[in-house]
Amino acid sequence: MPHTDNTFSRIYEVVKRIPAGHVATYGMIAALAGNPRMSRVVGYALHVNPDPDHIPCFRVVNRFGECSGSFAFGGKGVQEQLLEQDGVLFLPDGRVDLQRCLWRPDGEELR
Repeated sequence: MPHTDNTFSRIYEVVKRIPAGHVATYGMIAALAGNPRMSRVVGYALHVNPDPDHIPCFRVVNRFGECSGSFAFGGKGVQEQLLEQDGVLFLPDGRVDLQRCLWRPDGEELR
């Protein structure tokens, strides 16, 4: 899938819908944006997020509930802090509790 403004726009629109206290995975965002095989494109789009105040990319984690590496969000532990302030729960091993905090969009198929 080419890196087009249209693709990124679809990704950003999906990410804007993730409610506070919840997370989504890169794969979920890819599927909801129209192509379940573009998880890496989702990561790139979020890395170049043009409007972090309105596109809450910190609410996107990997399929295991792990946060991004230390380079993202301004340093090690920043994404975790943002998620905690947002009401997201973590497991003792530091991963997001996906059973309790994974966003489940109503009526949408994640393929």
